[in-house]
Amino acid sequence: MVIPVHDVNPVRRAPWVTWGLIAANIIVFLLTPTAPASVTGAASLAQECRLEAFYARWAAIPTELVHNRPLALAPTGQTGVGPQGAGCVLAAPRFHKSPVLSAFTAMFVHGGWLHLLGNMLFLFVFGNNVEDRFGRLRYLVFYIGCGMLAAYGFALANRNSTEVLIGASGAIAGVLGAYALLFPRQRVTTLIPIFIFITVREIPAVFLLGFWFVIQFFAGAASLGGNMGEQGGVAYFAHIGGFVAGMVLIVLMGGRRPRRPAYSGWPRY
Repeated sequence: MVIPVHDVNPVRRAPWVTWGLIAANIIVFLLTPTAPASVTGAASLAQECRLEAFYARWAAIPTELVHNRPLALAPTGQTGVGPQGAGCVLAAPRFHKSPVLSAFTAMFVHGGWLHLLGNMLFLFVFGNNVEDRFGRLRYLVFYIGCGMLAAYGFALANRNSTEVLIGASGAIAGVLGAYALLFPRQRVTTLIPIFIFITVREIPAVFLLGFWFVIQFFAGAASLGGNMGEQGGVAYFAHIGGFVAGMVLIVLMGGRRPRRPAYSGWPRY
């Protein structure tokens, strides 16, 4: 897995929307119930049930998106004992859930520090230039649009799945697709693991992001017929859908129009 860390691509203004999205994702993550780690036994189960209840309310669920209808039963956050032993209690939801809105809220929910930090790194490296080309408001609309299209793309490929879909990766994949189209020759400083060593190279964006997309495509094709648990929890079709959506929307929303030259001496981000 290659890891981008920096691109030398100056912008005309501070990327406040990109920074705001990163901050929002971090804040939501800090407010998310913690997943079981070192805790064991009943306390671990209680944590897991609270987390499942949180996901049931705020995450996207493919079958809900496809049928535009919430599931009849959802975790309540409480534990109980049934015929199969201790587990999370399921009941009719006490909250109103809009499946369409869940495709939006799911973009700000992450399943762990690695999930969060990996997504935020890609957004930090590539988001500022796409924001600079679009302008702040259009960029925000673009970002949200990519994320929601990615969620629905994944749902259509997994119509009957009740696995939760969380994370900003679909929206960020849209940013990557736009960047690949706007700045294909821009060189990106990248960490490349080779066995136990790590080398640093500058790679043209079109090769780096093209390689990323190919990996997602083949991993997604290999996962057909499985579920997210068998895919290691990675929603490859959300990544593919977001990337393609980004390339299409950047054209439809006029983002490919040439920008004015950056001011001499303008700070780089």
